Amino acid sequence: MQLPVRVVNVETARARFPRRADELFDALFEMDPLADACAEALARAREHAERWIADGCAGRTLPDAPPAVRAYFEAAGQIPRWVDWERVDRAGKLFFRSGPAGGITLGAKSLVGGYCSPGGNKPLAFSGALEGQVSRRLAETGRFVVATNTPGALRPGGDAWAITLRVRLMHAQVRRLLLRSGRWKSELWGAPINQHDMAATSLLFSVVFLSGIRDFGVPVSRDEAEDYVHAWRLSGWLMGVRDELLPWTEAEGFALGELIQLTQGPVDDDGRRLVQALLESPRGTLQGRAGGAQLERWQIELGRGFCRALVGETLADELQLPKTAWRFAVPAVRLGVGVARKLLPATLRDPVRFEARGRRYWERNVEVGLQGLPARFALPTGLAGRHAPPA
Repeated sequence: MQLPVRVVNVETARARFPRRADELFDALFEMDPLADACAEALARAREHAERWIADGCAGRTLPDAPPAVRAYFEAAGQIPRWVDWERVDRAGKLFFRSGPAGGITLGAKSLVGGYCSPGGNKPLAFSGALEGQVSRRLAETGRFVVATNTPGALRPGGDAWAITLRVRLMHAQVRRLLLRSGRWKSELWGAPINQHDMAATSLLFSVVFLSGIRDFGVPVSRDEAEDYVHAWRLSGWLMGVRDELLPWTEAEGFALGELIQLTQGPVDDDGRRLVQALLESPRGTLQGRAGGAQLERWQIELGRGFCRALVGETLADELQLPKTAWRFAVPAVRLGVGVARKLLPATLRDPVRFEARGRRYWERNVEVGLQGLPARFALPTGLAGRHAPPA
């Protein structure tokens, strides 16, 4: 099978990663049969779809649902034997302890990394899901990440388990819409929301996140890092990523990320447009407040500076991010964290204290972003992006 145009450095990748490269290349054409069948069944019975999804996500039986719908939820409840729940529950402590550094990393490094994929970003570009309601979409992502890092929430019937299954069905519905649109070009991008891109996204939330908070000076022990990767391995499995594509360790995750980066082409216009929408999300949020316009400008410039520092000069140049003094904010924060760790009394350096503050930080940010409305994670009914077919 001929590889999509998006793939570069094929022979170099095969030489450096003999088995893994072709496994990842094959994944470009693989989707998620279980979720895709479920989405198709739901589309044929729209009047019952939300009830079945709600009941399935609550762990209730679905006696009147089609077999594909029942199979989807039943499979998600059969958690793999490799899952260590103690490690999964411990992982969230690191996330919340990272506080604002984790929030900045998620936005300015992890999400940006996904938008920079010239093939992986196409479903977002087609759907218009980010640009239409940026703050709300980011808040929903935050809601998903907070739930995933909450102890017990990934267990069947838990909050994160339910959100993940809804997001997975959202992906399946987007795939369905894209393949029916007549505008999806497999020869350029592979299958829509394929196993390769799903595995890459899982890495953005795990090893890329770990790299980013370390850049800020957040201390991360080896055990904490491995627990974190383990928890997101479970999240990736629930999201429909094949077991073989999910890393067992942080080192394996970094190697997989290196392979993906090596075979990924340069940032395209869709990537630049998506990152711009992300970094300009503060615009308009402080209207009517004294000095609000100036504060918004500062937030946007600071976000660009954080992004340049976190993604590196080469990628930042491809994204056409300005080279301002704000790019030194990350090393300045890292220096401040190092000094504080040495000078602050032990009681103020207590990890439990930082974890509690981090929880409050995330709860506040998600609440503000959702603007008082629940995070529904509803299945899309159409495509609204620049590439979408005309109505």
